[in-house]
Amino acid sequence: MKREEFDARVELLFKEHKQLIDRQNIKQSGGNGIYDRYLYPVLTRDHTPLFWRYDLDYNTNPHLMTRLGINTTFNAGAIKLNGKYCLAVRTEGFDVKSFFAVAESPNGIDQWRFRDHPIVMPVTGDPEMNVYDIRLTQHEDGWIYGLFCAERKDLSKPDDSSAALASCGIARTRDLDRWERLDDLVSTAAQQRNCVLHPEFVKGRYMIYTRPQSGFIETGDSGISAGFCDSMEHAVLGEEILVDARKYHTVREVKNGQGPSPLKTEHGWIHLAHGVRRTAAGLRYTLYLFLTALDEPWRVIRRPSGHFIEPLDEERVGDVSNVVFSNGWIADDDGTVFVYYASSDTRMHVAATTMEKLIDYVLNTPEDAGRTQLCAAQRDQMIEKNLKILSLKYPNIKF
Repeated sequence: MKREEFDARVELLFKEHKQLIDRQNIKQSGGNGIYDRYLYPVLTRDHTPLFWRYDLDYNTNPHLMTRLGINTTFNAGAIKLNGKYCLAVRTEGFDVKSFFAVAESPNGIDQWRFRDHPIVMPVTGDPEMNVYDIRLTQHEDGWIYGLFCAERKDLSKPDDSSAALASCGIARTRDLDRWERLDDLVSTAAQQRNCVLHPEFVKGRYMIYTRPQSGFIETGDSGISAGFCDSMEHAVLGEEILVDARKYHTVREVKNGQGPSPLKTEHGWIHLAHGVRRTAAGLRYTLYLFLTALDEPWRVIRRPSGHFIEPLDEERVGDVSNVVFSNGWIADDDGTVFVYYASSDTRMHVAATTMEKLIDYVLNTPEDAGRTQLCAAQRDQMIEKNLKILSLKYPNIKF
């Protein structure tokens, strides 16, 4: 490629990239009354800066090849900071190593731009091989904490190249740029994933939602749990309380995990979690909600039936298909709630709702009746009620 052609190609790449960043997102029509989905993903690998992927020096890259490719952008922690909506995105390179990178938007829906530099997370004395799925919590102690999975090779199985150990890495920041790495979480579990810091002190202590695991993949008999510690610099959990157990023939029958930090309301804490069930096509990940008591955030008081968000259409296709996963949401002062979720371990989306709708959903959506006959009868009761309403209030509607 001649130098003139190289320069023209660089300019075209940046023009096309700007068009992608500036594209207006469009609310999808229809919907379920609970939230609104948007037409375009909020972040894809194509949103990452070109200078992260290309060597723009003609002398060392005369064919303008991708040198350090980006494979996926997904599973982002979320926070609103200094008036901007911020996502700490799990960004995976062609080398299958993940790193965190902050993307910002003025409105929470579109115009997402990555900061020039990714987060180069400090390490402990035992550096991990990979980090991912950070949860951001603005704690009442004044710090923004990031809890994430720190994955290391399981040295007890040297001949198994996929054997790994998962622990909870902990870091804190004020601005999402400069991070202080703290000790990894210590617990009695063999491995830990999906750890999330509660945003307030509970009886003077830090509370962390956990998912104790017997192995890197196997969860054993656990579910979403919670433990307490006196310090985040050296976080050591004692006994962990089971908050939300796995349950046969539900959306959480295989495993489940806390998503982002829960949202506080006058009725209790609203939790967003992922649940996994086994199907003929493999594992299916969906999102669900539940409500815990204000004074005892580990005690579930309402549990709407079934899933809240499921993968639809193109969301079902990606690196790990038939998956939605969320570890970030933002509640605005005007009552708007943005739920940021990844689809199929590949890209990021947003669903917009309100605190009023979420409260209505968790308080008034019926709980799972327990077995098929009871669930059918539960639905039949609503049908009978609706048929009477239709005949009395909407006689002109034909069905």
